[in-house]
Amino acid sequence: MKQFQKALYTAKVHTTGGRDGASRSDDGRLDIKLSVPGSHGNGTNPEQLFAAGWSACFEGAMALSAAKHKITLPKGTAIDAEVSLCSGDDGYFLQGRLDVNLPGLSHDMAQALVDEAHAACPYSKATRNNMAVDIRLI
Repeated sequence: MKQFQKALYTAKVHTTGGRDGASRSDDGRLDIKLSVPGSHGNGTNPEQLFAAGWSACFEGAMALSAAKHKITLPKGTAIDAEVSLCSGDDGYFLQGRLDVNLPGLSHDMAQALVDEAHAACPYSKATRNNMAVDIRLI
């Protein structure tokens, strides 16, 4: 296990009620209701939150990679993220997909940005060898 190191930022969230509960950050910027995936509840779920965080972080990693190549991400850059809750012989697990759209870039440059982002993004690092991941350039 890795040792804790100096943090650049720490998110602090208090959750009660599990998947049918609520989560609130210490600064109040996040204050959401939670619902079980597929239910008719009026809240979000951890899989949606993970997909939002991963895709936002991945786009940020692509922007850093683009800057190293002395380009900017094109207007219309978008990521469609899917995080699936699955069940198998070992219990519950996650799998994920990112569909990355980098309009106007050559396929080679776009693929380079995706590959570099996947190597650098903290969410991608956390998922590596821990869940099935498919990242597609569309």
